Amino acid sequence: MILLTSDTETKPTQAMRQAIANAPVGDEQKGEDPTVNLLLERVADLLGKEDALFFACGTICNFVSIKTHTRPADVVLAEQMSHIIRAESGGAALSSGVLMEPIASERGIFTVNAVEQALQRVTTAPYLYRAIPRLLCVEQTHNFAGGSVWRLEQLRKVCDFSRQKGLAIHMDGARLLNAVVATQTPAYDFAACADSVWIDFTKGLGAPIGAVLAGTKEFISEARRYKHIFGGAMRQAGIVAAGCLHALDHHVERLQDDHDNANYLAQGLSQIEGITVRETNPETNIVFFDVSKLRLDTAMFLTLLQERGVKMGAVGDSIRAVTHLDVFRPDIDFALDAISKVATLK
Repeated sequence: MILLTSDTETKPTQAMRQAIANAPVGDEQKGEDPTVNLLLERVADLLGKEDALFFACGTICNFVSIKTHTRPADVVLAEQMSHIIRAESGGAALSSGVLMEPIASERGIFTVNAVEQALQRVTTAPYLYRAIPRLLCVEQTHNFAGGSVWRLEQLRKVCDFSRQKGLAIHMDGARLLNAVVATQTPAYDFAACADSVWIDFTKGLGAPIGAVLAGTKEFISEARRYKHIFGGAMRQAGIVAAGCLHALDHHVERLQDDHDNANYLAQGLSQIEGITVRETNPETNIVFFDVSKLRLDTAMFLTLLQERGVKMGAVGDSIRAVTHLDVFRPDIDFALDAISKVATLK
């Protein structure tokens, strides 16, 4: 089965498994795991932040960050199709008691004007009656917009304006290193725009578990408390942090292979009659396409495709394919052939 549902499908390489097996460990909750501590130092340095904190996954990074930045009844601004709004089960409302104000955008990348309009919507009522806007969230790269990338200049403009309006900035950097590779912009330049930022190791970087949140020492100190409250503390976590360290050393530059394969897939899809590709030149590793012209609904198309050995996923009425380190060029050719056969079914 060719697995293109997500880059979370990656399996640890043999070398990564060896690094995991050999990892020195200690009690992570007490700050005594040497492998976790090394990972935190590496990520803080990579992102240009004072301190960092280890988590099992990125969703809890978002929950803890929002909780740390806000108070109940505050407003959090985020792009309308951001992961925080669309794929985290309302967790920010449950854990932080905040309101979400969606920002409209083109492909997940919004403008200063869009932030200004969102602020106007939530501040039109007299002070006594309105919720207080406290935090802006940006997503790099933007998942449901097809892996679109915030360019540094636009990101700086939006973040600078938002700070002038009194907002803190949080970056969901699940695929930040994809943006780094795609634009050749250092991670710390992107991260400098945000007060808090995290990167995920379980997507294109190929580790089985792990995400790291970074920020100021004061922010991370408070975030550590919420991590404990949310049940996120761990014991001998070095066995998973070792996989993340291996990924930093061996799996960053190769993200370009995923981008090239996604582009190859998108170009091939665009040649199949009845397939409509959202972006024929995707910026990173995510491809969205539509099959409505085939007179097949999305679910049936995916079922027929899986019967032919290729698994993809649906996001609304669109199909999403995500390339990763376990998918190679011959796999893309196999997938394109399977899609062509499904497309010609009557």
